Amino acid sequence: MKPLTVEDWMNVDNFSIEDRSWNMMMQKVASFHSKFDFDNPENRGHDMGYRIALTVEELGEFAAAITKEKPLEEASEELADILILVLGHSLALKVDLFEQFCIKLEKIMNRPSIQTKLGIRVTEYKNE
Repeated sequence: MKPLTVEDWMNVDNFSIEDRSWNMMMQKVASFHSKFDFDNPENRGHDMGYRIALTVEELGEFAAAITKEKPLEEASEELADILILVLGHSLALKVDLFEQFCIKLEKIMNRPSIQTKLGIRVTEYKNE
């Protein structure tokens, strides 16, 4: 199956029980991209350098909400911003993120875990 474009996501109307939430989220992000014409090169909405900078900014806002012990609602909003950006990255790159998510999750489910000074890590990396 070929990855869906913003326009493809905009026209998705049949959701299976299994992937209904994913498709609904992708369709909403595609609608946002369409509304502001992100795909237009003049708008740079799909420029990955710009998108990465926005992601770093949102990660900083999320970190500040956590480290400054702001209300959960503020941290939740920042986390939603990050998710919207990540889903948008998959649209910009035309990556089937659901498929990649499933592949990666299967891979990491088979990895060992190690205890580090900072906490548990699920990784192929070995502490020396």
